[in-house]
Order: sequence, then structure tokens, then C-alpha cells
Amino acid sequence: MTTTTSRPGFHLAIPVDDLDAARAFYGGVLGFPEGRSDTAWVDWNAHGHQLVTHVVPGHRPTAGHNPVDGHAVPVPHFGLILSIEAFHELAGRLREAGTEFVIEPYQRFAGEPGEQWTMFFHDPAGNALEFKAFRDESQIFAT
Repeated sequence: MTTTTSRPGFHLAIPVDDLDAARAFYGGVLGFPEGRSDTAWVDWNAHGHQLVTHVVPGHRPTAGHNPVDGHAVPVPHFGLILSIEAFHELAGRLREAGTEFVIEPYQRFAGEPGEQWTMFFHDPAGNALEFKAFRDESQIFAT
């Protein structure tokens, strides 16, 4: 097996109800390069990880919420840890695309271990996503 990064990549398959909308969002707004595809699914290169959108007609996810920092965090959710610069660039692209944030981009733990930026939003199929950026990635699991 050949790997190209120091971390193993993940593979995640998620349901969507409209492949054209998924292409516009994951390819256009998030900027993920499209890989293999078929009439009912698309592989996305999510910064070296394999994210697959599978068409499930009529699917609308139902999420719970968990209180964190006075926000109702949608659960389940997934996303990526970006550089601070890439995080703010993505936040700008999301705003330009008219994406409605579940939780607006904000900074948590300022000046403390684990200092980070975070934001939550939904894809067109209603899947919750969180993207974040740490001041110091060695503190991702800081307590």
C-alpha cells in the first residue's frame, strides 16, 4: 500500500438528493476536484480525502443538536481542519455563494490551548458540515 501523507486518508460516503446541486456546492463552492463519477454518485478530492456523494432520492437528514459555547451544534456533522488562511478564504466563498451559516465563523478558546476558528453550515442536501482552523495544529487534542 502506498500513502502520500503522514496521516491516513478517510473515506466518507454521504447521501444527497440532487447530484447537480452537489456538484455546484462541493465542486464549485468548496472547490473540491471531482474524481470518478456515475449517474448516481460522485467522488470528491476533499484535500486528499475521498468524499463520495451518493444520490438517495428524497433524502433529508435529521440532525440532533448539542450545546457548545452557547451554540446549537448540529450532530452528526463532518468537515476538515484547514489552515487559518484557507479557513477565512472558504468563509468568504461561502458568503459570496449565499450559504446560510448554522454557526457563523468565530474564534474559540482565544489565547488558550486549542485556539481555533470554526463554522457550521449545511450542504444543499441538508448534511451538516464543520470546517475549522487551529492556531497551532499540535494542539488539536489539547485539554
